Amino acid sequence: MRFRARRSRVRVDRLTLNLASMIDVTFLLLVYFIVSTVMARPEDQLTSAIQTRDSDSAGSEIDYQPQVVEVVAIQGVPSYVIGSRRLRDLPGLREVLRDLPTELGVFIRVSGEIPVEFALSAVQAARDAGFEQVTYVPDE
Repeated sequence: MRFRARRSRVRVDRLTLNLASMIDVTFLLLVYFIVSTVMARPEDQLTSAIQTRDSDSAGSEIDYQPQVVEVVAIQGVPSYVIGSRRLRDLPGLREVLRDLPTELGVFIRVSGEIPVEFALSAVQAARDAGFEQVTYVPDE
């Protein structure tokens, strides 16, 4: 007995793909990337809000002309220092910051041994006093 494979009478058509929609999508992606590249600001022109104490990365001394609030430990107690004033409490810091001009901004310089809550409270006190530009400067 010989069994032969039947030939199916079903005709295999070639698969056709509509290229019009793929061309449209490719064109829209091309337009999107061109527009986003032109409208995006180059990264080398963006300014950083985080400064360091190194003169190489921080820029010139003109950067430190705004008010500087230092958060340091004096005799083991976290304190706030503005110029020659030493403050140990947050309400006192708020009062001093309210008396200062707010146009130039303020730098909050924090030493390494200070808990984070004191650094954040100094930033919040500067915001509450009306400073719009508050820059956090970590000590290295």
